Amino acid sequence: MPVVDAAWEEWLDSNVARGCSPDSMIEAMVRAGFAADAARVAVHETFDRGLANAGLAGQPATEAALAQAAPQTYQYDESPVARGNVIRAYDRDVRVLMRCERPQVIVFADVLSADECGEMIERSRHRLKRSTTVNPDTGNEDVIRNRTSEGIWCQRGEDAFIEKLDRRIASLMNSPVENGEGLQILHYDTTGEYRAHFDYFPPDQPGSAAHTAKGGQRVATLVIYLNDVPDGGETTFPQAGISVAAKQGGAVYFRYMNGQRQLDPLTLHAGAPVLAGDKWIMTKWMRERAYG
Repeated sequence: MPVVDAAWEEWLDSNVARGCSPDSMIEAMVRAGFAADAARVAVHETFDRGLANAGLAGQPATEAALAQAAPQTYQYDESPVARGNVIRAYDRDVRVLMRCERPQVIVFADVLSADECGEMIERSRHRLKRSTTVNPDTGNEDVIRNRTSEGIWCQRGEDAFIEKLDRRIASLMNSPVENGEGLQILHYDTTGEYRAHFDYFPPDQPGSAAHTAKGGQRVATLVIYLNDVPDGGETTFPQAGISVAAKQGGAVYFRYMNGQRQLDPLTLHAGAPVLAGDKWIMTKWMRERAYG
């Protein structure tokens, strides 16, 4: 039976740094021949050490706490988004309101007009279905309590209006149109939320392979707000202390994979509970290569 020697200690530390979940690490050690109890002790000792180093000793090992405890080995390279305070995105000038370097987060205004936002809402209103998330073990789409929204997907370039938005968004993100997934439109009613999560597919989880097989890993996200939210509904990045209010036509961009294919744990983010009114958003995910 294997023992936790220097090589295994390095493996444990590196997987914590990459943001792997405790359960996935325990499973990998069991597959390598460790007894389940021994694997569980080794993994939790590693996470406990990370929490202590981050000054979080005694806190529950939540996903947010584990991300904060992870050593920051991610190497920040230059953002692909154009410089300047106004970016020409295909057919529209988009204003830059804020840039953050670590993590790479950019807040925009005027990505969509009020009329375009209204059209997307009306196109979606009668087609909504309960939103799902990727099951980490199987890769299937499951309904979970952490994500209380309804949504639809628009196929990339499905008509002239959607094709125009796809081209504008791809230009703004400085990524090929064909690398984008279809647009997802989501509706959150009052109290609706999406708890802290990553948009990339964790490479250590078996279910991720089914999604990265076509198009590769997700590299960046653009969330566009289709309406003003009276209270709540912000996009928050708890490890960076960033909170972006939902303003019609505005958007938040964040990038989580660099040129070395490292994944940035600081992009842990959440959709805060809607406290008044409702929230409509539209999301574009970009992949490493052509998707579809």
